[in-house]
Amino acid sequence: MLWRIPRQSYRRLALLSAIRPASVRGLSSSLISNLNVASILALPPLTDDQTPRTIVVTGHVRTIRNQKRLSFVEIGDGSTIHSLQALLDPAQATSLGTGAAVTISGSWRRSPQGKEQSHELHAETVTIVGATNPELYPIQKKYHSAEYLRSIPHLRLRTPFHALLARLRSDCEFYVSAFFRANQYIRLQPPVITSSDCEGAGEVFTLRPKDRQRALRSDASAGTEEFFRDPKYLTVSSQLHLEAFVHEHQKVWALSPTFRAEKSDTPRHLSEFYMLEAELRTGSVDCVMDLVEDLVREVAVKVQSSDVGKELLAVKHTVDADTGTEMSSRTEVIIRRWSGLKRKFWPRMTYTEAIKLLESAANDPQIAFHYKPSWQSGLQLEHEKFLAAEIGQGSPVFVTDYPKSVKPFYMLPSNMKTVAKDDDRPTVACFDLLLPEACEVVGGSLREHRLKPLLQAMQEHRLLPIARSEDQTFGLASHDKSPEPGDLDWYVDLRRYGSVPHGGFGLGFDRLLGYLAGIDNIRDVAPWPRYYGRCDC
Repeated sequence: MLWRIPRQSYRRLALLSAIRPASVRGLSSSLISNLNVASILALPPLTDDQTPRTIVVTGHVRTIRNQKRLSFVEIGDGSTIHSLQALLDPAQATSLGTGAAVTISGSWRRSPQGKEQSHELHAETVTIVGATNPELYPIQKKYHSAEYLRSIPHLRLRTPFHALLARLRSDCEFYVSAFFRANQYIRLQPPVITSSDCEGAGEVFTLRPKDRQRALRSDASAGTEEFFRDPKYLTVSSQLHLEAFVHEHQKVWALSPTFRAEKSDTPRHLSEFYMLEAELRTGSVDCVMDLVEDLVREVAVKVQSSDVGKELLAVKHTVDADTGTEMSSRTEVIIRRWSGLKRKFWPRMTYTEAIKLLESAANDPQIAFHYKPSWQSGLQLEHEKFLAAEIGQGSPVFVTDYPKSVKPFYMLPSNMKTVAKDDDRPTVACFDLLLPEACEVVGGSLREHRLKPLLQAMQEHRLLPIARSEDQTFGLASHDKSPEPGDLDWYVDLRRYGSVPHGGFGLGFDRLLGYLAGIDNIRDVAPWPRYYGRCDC
């Protein structure tokens, strides 16, 4: 993957990601150390008393260009997409190579007119902190395919753009945390190891100790003893545990790793990703959608005005990530997406209305759907893209009240008066948020807080735990444990003992980051991408 910075003043662009000079302790001193590259690039060459400034910088060699009288070395440290150019005597650069970690000190001077970088470091001392073999270093100054970089995620992190994505992730986590704190939400840490499959789809990773796994491989009839007594799994969602918290804390949220054993080889799916989830006491699905809309819009506004956002706009993606073919600047894509997220009053439509629109569009000879839209089948990706483009016109779109048959057991039935007076097909009080081009990024619903309807829904999904004597009052017969993963009796307890109306949502954090950064393949957003057939490092 090759990324290019437009030819313009490096120092002016560096100001976007640097700390303000006035805030740096000892800035008036002629010796500046312990500053990152972004901060150094923003510094003038002279102190307040016109003394030449001595700079100490530590980073990795991105490129080195040797000439007869000088060697030009570009240093980066992840603080900015821009490099600091150091001028070395050829003798000083003898042992240097791309990828080496170095500390260089010298005088900070203005560059001659016509140079891309307005200032440069004239090296006096060069210390190799970590040597490397430049011929074997996997990341060279040339085009690398996205697939190749995914195979070396531990080194891909050092590329300027992936370092920028790491800072985007850090900033967005801060914006999300500040938003929830301002709205009096409590951040909690739900477990990663769980006894249940929240979504009920069976796409869970089973957890076993290493020695137990070896025993099963060598002898399938080995004992049935489990480390936790019963089979346990990596979580597919923190929702159920956040529901336990919300009965005490009223408004809670979490940003946690999530795991899906889904054999989907698409640019939209990962086996390990981060899910932003929140639960709140409410009886209105509109209240939950308002929360999502306010959150996503605020993150987009913050990113656009941030230093990282300005750097994203300064980068031009010159080749396609997977094919290597030339492509236009991504700046227009990013600006269009940010503008859509900033719009007020995102459209909302029911699932039934969406299906009617899709069925009408399917009759248009100029519109060809691979999958015929039908009320019972749910929305396919192509349907979501059409709705986002046609209804959203650049802004996100909420689709609400999906059929009960295509959604998990825990969702509260819709208020039919608000869905369609002449339609008695069962729906649930839920929504998906569709983003233009990216499609579904957020899903939420009201939760079934009543004991009897929850038990009935679980029975329909074959998820019902052992019935208790107090449940017989609801006319439910005793039965065996569910054949599906996990015992959800603890979840039913939340309804047995003082339940309250509540709802919440889950937001694919990696998908949102990719949308904000103009990246369509989620594998290039996650620092350590894990997906079907691939888990490096």
